[in-house]
Amino acid sequence: MFPVAVIEDAAAAEVSLDPVRARLLAELAEPASATMLSSRVGLPRQKVNYHLRALEKHGLVELVEERRKGNVTERMMRATAASYVISPTALAAVQPDPARSPDRLSARWLLAVAGRLVRDVGLLITGAAKAQQRVATFALDGEVRFASAADRAAFAEELTTAVTTLVAKYHDETAEKGRRHRVVVAVHPSVPEES
Repeated sequence: MFPVAVIEDAAAAEVSLDPVRARLLAELAEPASATMLSSRVGLPRQKVNYHLRALEKHGLVELVEERRKGNVTERMMRATAASYVISPTALAAVQPDPARSPDRLSARWLLAVAGRLVRDVGLLITGAAKAQQRVATFALDGEVRFASAADRAAFAEELTTAVTTLVAKYHDETAEKGRRHRVVVAVHPSVPEES
């Protein structure tokens, strides 16, 4: 089971967003059969099987083992990931595009950049999985508490200068075997954690 998987297909996204199926995905962090799940989610086994087949068709659950119980074969299923992210590619015609409104101080532009980040990393993960390779990435996450809006603006200016200088230092347009990497730095108000 992957810690997180990216859903790129529109049909798989639709299947995963059904409330019953989302609940089944959560329940399938540990392998379970339709019979076991039916008592947990309060649905008949046949209905659970129907939803499990839809999830399995789209690669969101997988068969772990089959057990014979008398005349019945019990299928033990498990979610393919602990959590899922729906890529903007699932909504290809309306996926966000940062180029439409390149205002780096706009929350909507930041959301479009984040959408592109999810899309790109999702595609990289899918490609790397097929090639049985890892994706070379790096992320930095932290919080800073600003005393004032002026301090936040000064921080953003210094951060811009520092990142621009660092990119200029290491960017080599002439590197024959060089590979381009996207750099995304975002600053936004923290959202309180739900407890």
